[in-house]
Amino acid sequence: MSKGYPIIGIGIISFIFGLIFDLQGQSIVGPESSFMYANPDWITYGIQIMVGGIIIIGIGSVLKILKK
Repeated sequence: MSKGYPIIGIGIISFIFGLIFDLQGQSIVGPESSFMYANPDWITYGIQIMVGGIIIIGIGSVLKILKK
C-alpha cells in the first residue's frame, strides 16, 4: 500500500476541520453557545488549518506519484 493514501486522508480531515472552524467563526454553523461561534479569531485559525490540510494533501499526492 502506498504511503500517500493515509497522508491524503489526514489532509482531507484537516481541511474539513478547518472549514468547520471557519464557518463557526463566521456564525454560519454550530451552536450559539460555542466559544468559536462568531469569534473572528476562529475564522483565521480555520483558514490556516485549511491551508495546512491542502499542503498535507499535496505532500501525499507527491509521495503517491513518486512511489509509482
